[in-house]
Amino acid sequence: MIIDTHCHLASAQFDQSRRETYVQHALREGIDRMITLGARMDDWEANTAWARQFPGAVFCALGIHPDDAHDAPADWADQLFRKAQDVPLAAIGETGLDYFHGAPQGWETEQFHRLQQDLLERHFDLAERLGLNIVLHTRDRKGSASFEDALAIARNYAGRVRPVFHCFIGNTAQAMRIFDELDGMVSFTGVATFKNAPVVAETASWCPENRIMLETDSPYLSPEPLRGRMNEPAHLIHTARFIAAARGMNLEDLAHVTTRNAETFYNLGKV
Repeated sequence: MIIDTHCHLASAQFDQSRRETYVQHALREGIDRMITLGARMDDWEANTAWARQFPGAVFCALGIHPDDAHDAPADWADQLFRKAQDVPLAAIGETGLDYFHGAPQGWETEQFHRLQQDLLERHFDLAERLGLNIVLHTRDRKGSASFEDALAIARNYAGRVRPVFHCFIGNTAQAMRIFDELDGMVSFTGVATFKNAPVVAETASWCPENRIMLETDSPYLSPEPLRGRMNEPAHLIHTARFIAAARGMNLEDLAHVTTRNAETFYNLGKV
């Protein structure tokens, strides 16, 4: 069995009247658990509804995406802390730093980046307070500034909050820094299967067994041979097969390794 450690089941791209169908598709392909991420305050409740409807199969993590940092009210962390008392969370996130998209109207680029950094620090504070790990998004138009800045912030919480850099597209040197400096994890999407992303495939094949997890990031990033179609958790099987082959492993062994890692990182035995 395989765990999809990062999907967005409350997305409008999913037909919410077909929830049971999506779950059945996943189960049929051996994807027995899914973690759905709420990345905006207005979709927190919708994501927790999935977890309530499918206990033991769907879990949730909540946070605020860096692109929405300017919309976060002053008391967002208090609101999320209170929600975590009622809804068991697998992690805090998705949050992080996004330097790919431009600053919203009325904001200077550096000003908005500082706002994102403050938001990320507050997510780490909240994760530590709740005893949870954190799911990070980093993205740059060029270079690796968001990765470097996120790494610097995460380093301040090393030993107390473990991060996973989701949809990891970095090289082996960057991955090693996550492992060595943060005791962190990386997770791989269908990007690893793309012919124009050989670095991702190389990193996925090299990654130590105790550091790797799998995800769809659905409804985005469908793997080959489904690229261009809407993604869903069931499609994770294609990414898993590709990475298993790249690592010289059979699918069952990769499933065992990544499931064990996800259960530990997300405390799935306790949620």
